[in-house]
Amino acid sequence: MIKRRDFLRVTAGGLVVAPFISTSAFAAFPEKSVRWVVGYPPGGSTDILARLMGNYLSEKLRQQFVIENKPGAGNNIATEYVINSPPDGYTVYLVNPANGINASLYKKLPFNFVRDMAPVGGIMRVPNVMIVHPDVPAKNVTEFIAYAKANAGKVNWASSGNGTSVHLSGELFMAMTGVKMTHVPYRGSTPALIDMLSGQCQVMFDNMPSCLPHIKAGKLRALAVTTEKRSNQLPDVPTLAETVKGYEASAWFGMGVPAKTPADVIAILNKGINDGLADAKILERFADLGGAPMGGTPADFGNIVVSETEKWKKVVEFSGASVE
Repeated sequence: MIKRRDFLRVTAGGLVVAPFISTSAFAAFPEKSVRWVVGYPPGGSTDILARLMGNYLSEKLRQQFVIENKPGAGNNIATEYVINSPPDGYTVYLVNPANGINASLYKKLPFNFVRDMAPVGGIMRVPNVMIVHPDVPAKNVTEFIAYAKANAGKVNWASSGNGTSVHLSGELFMAMTGVKMTHVPYRGSTPALIDMLSGQCQVMFDNMPSCLPHIKAGKLRALAVTTEKRSNQLPDVPTLAETVKGYEASAWFGMGVPAKTPADVIAILNKGINDGLADAKILERFADLGGAPMGGTPADFGNIVVSETEKWKKVVEFSGASVE
């Protein structure tokens, strides 16, 4: 069990040293470009989100926020890279559901995310969408469950990688319905969607931003959204919970920095994010992506990371999913 007070102590990591550092020492931050590390290839929902907010922060803080894609190992390569970077605010990380999931999914990790990454602020929360290739005969979740059970182990289920919300959303679906599917993990949503579009994989629980254009173009069929409420972007698509009672999953994104990054720097980055979330153009783009803004303080985002980590631990244990 993660102790919330322990994480909030990490959240305020810079507070231990802040009394000895003049606030004015960071008044000019940032004085050079900032690297924003994303644990997925270009083109997926996490990358889209980072570039959208990164462009805003570049204008707001007058220094370039350069997106650096470091895919692999379910985000762990990117996560470890940032954690081991200097805690000065010039290397930041796009926190995503994989970080809450990996704590229990991976048997051994060279870091403790809750301890080693200080949250800056939440950015956006989006539903995942259960999508199928048009050749799949199922037109709704009930029909898909019947189809999958009739073809046990023969249905290829794509994900954007082990440990992602796309992966665990499928694990949760199998655990709650009893269907058996073959998991095919990819290095990001883009390559997974390519095989979905070609018909090599039949189903995926993808983040809405990356699959929405294909749904609207009729190239993929949406059976359900994974959140408790229907999405404004897909108002006619039911929630999974309307068929599978109690099902809920969503993707949440925010910014993190190495622990011990000064609180002054975190505050500047947090304000930049919250200012961006008050910008009409940013909100319009988020709506287009099917997401809702988060915002709030570093501690608010820290609470979300802790609660989501605890939630997905239960799902991982229930499903028996594990990665060496």
